[in-house]
Amino acid sequence: MSYYDIDSILTDAQKLPCTFELEVPGLGVLEGNPGDNIKAGTRIDLPLWLGQMLSISPQLGTSRLVSLDLPYALSERVMNALKADARTVDLRALAPHFYNLSERILELFEEEEMVDVLSNTFKKRAAEIADHAHNPKGALGEGVEFLRGLDETERQLFRVAHDSAKETRVWAGEAKKR
Repeated sequence: MSYYDIDSILTDAQKLPCTFELEVPGLGVLEGNPGDNIKAGTRIDLPLWLGQMLSISPQLGTSRLVSLDLPYALSERVMNALKADARTVDLRALAPHFYNLSERILELFEEEEMVDVLSNTFKKRAAEIADHAHNPKGALGEGVEFLRGLDETERQLFRVAHDSAKETRVWAGEAKKR
């Protein structure tokens, strides 16, 4: 993704739970207490870009400044729901840029099982998206709830599949006229 990619910018703005490992003087503004210190062990939701920078900063003494935790969108509970039936999970409610967030998190954490779950989720949901894109009447019926829960990557996939199906029908219609 490029520097000016809006999806990348919005992904970086997603909140990530972080735990401060050291006391930081004067940074209480992050907790809503300007001028106070942040105590060691304090949990604060920080934007992904900031949490990542603070977690990979050079270690001070024996511990890091901040340790990162998995966001709720990628928690064990969500992973279990995705394993059970990926099509019933409202990814948009979890994170509007769910797959971009997942990609960024997986760069920070080594979670092999999560990679498998997310890959299978995308495959299952992509098939469902293609079905709705090629059958517009089905998308208007019971598929409305599913389509509302698509994250931005899936919405782009739906648009491309829908437009290509529409163009194919136009082409086939014109081919029959000749």
